[in-house]
Amino acid sequence: MSSGAKRPKVDDDAPLQNFLRWCDSVGLVLSTKVRLSKEGTVADYGMLAQDDIEEGTVLFTIPRSALLHQGTTHVSALLEGEKVSLESSSGWVPLLLALLYEYTTAHSRWKPYLSLWTDFKMLDHPMFWSKKERDKLLRGTGIPEAVDKDLANIQREYRDVVLPFVAKHPDIWNSQTHTLELYTEMVAFVMAYSFQEPQEGDDDDDDEDDETEEKAPNPPMMVPMADMLNHVSKHNANLEFTADTLKMVCVRPIKKGEEVFNTYGQMANWQLLHMYGFTQLHTDNADDTADIPVANLHKAATREPDGDQQLLEEMWEMLREKGAFVFGKNSCLTETELHSVLKVLCMSREEFLELKDNDDGWEDDDDEEISRGFSNDGLTGLNSKWKRLLQEAARLTVSGYPDVDRDRAVMEDQASLKALSSRQRNALQVRCGQKSILDKVMELTKT
Repeated sequence: MSSGAKRPKVDDDAPLQNFLRWCDSVGLVLSTKVRLSKEGTVADYGMLAQDDIEEGTVLFTIPRSALLHQGTTHVSALLEGEKVSLESSSGWVPLLLALLYEYTTAHSRWKPYLSLWTDFKMLDHPMFWSKKERDKLLRGTGIPEAVDKDLANIQREYRDVVLPFVAKHPDIWNSQTHTLELYTEMVAFVMAYSFQEPQEGDDDDDDEDDETEEKAPNPPMMVPMADMLNHVSKHNANLEFTADTLKMVCVRPIKKGEEVFNTYGQMANWQLLHMYGFTQLHTDNADDTADIPVANLHKAATREPDGDQQLLEEMWEMLREKGAFVFGKNSCLTETELHSVLKVLCMSREEFLELKDNDDGWEDDDDEEISRGFSNDGLTGLNSKWKRLLQEAARLTVSGYPDVDRDRAVMEDQASLKALSSRQRNALQVRCGQKSILDKVMELTKT
């Protein structure tokens, strides 16, 4: 997250004071060792340590009755009674209808909480950028395609599920107030601030779990106070769930004056910008990633001097649905899939025909060996053809970004960086983070 202009002091922040009074009234207990502020935080509201804090300290406790979701809203009975008609691919419609109601109802129990956000577009998700701006600043990152898909899904969900339901209950919702625009803003709010309770057994490493039927994820919910904490990959606090309460617990010592950070999970910068509207410095984000599309790997194979173009086209029919291969800062994170595709692209016609005729595929290599082979240490030891294909695929991917040399020059010039808008800076962090990972892949696969 990047710092904005100078913020007003907390004492003059009426919405925040109203929210803190509301917290007291609903039984949310905030430790005296922390305070909320807009000053001294990386973005908007955040939490600062007022004293040295030891590991294990509970920073605040939230009763489940203060959480906002379809089960706690004033219209919960109605949403539950008609839940079958509210089913959708996202699974978010009941929560979004609850938020539409509570946000626009003057007597809402959650008004002091929801009043902290007067304009959800200030979250500045790329879905609120113009298409021209997304395509210009984020070309090659995968974000424009993800946003286009999001917007199409939101529009379809609103048209096919929400509007018919709203029309049945005009005394509670109406299409003039609860518009597609507000619905889209609520989607951004849920993307940026909601939490999902972990499934039971999520921390269980028993292999038997892999054989059980996959459970549907728990629906998202809004967690007042917890959503005030900003994110970094190396966080110092974590949200814990118990039967009656949720607790934010310090997981490493925090010095007085330091910011308290939660984590939203292992998030690359493109995911942070897409879902939350901010980025970290790409050099600080240990979870940053870059994708190499399978199409670029196939294209690299077609450029091999001895390539059988007809055979490669037949291979493409098998491989085109593979998507992309994800590289982190230290290794390929989809190494098994990459190994399989490289193996196919380097097959003779006889080997490929045998593969197509074998319904069970082939006996693959040891997973540990594959993992080692596609780590940064292992890439240099791949056979020369695999390295050539990877290097050319990475080069093709980098060529899909805006001006690479200009980005590098801007990153090294503080004056140029300061002159950028927040959108330009966030896009730059995404592009440079991805390109630095791809540059590393190219360096390690030189032949």
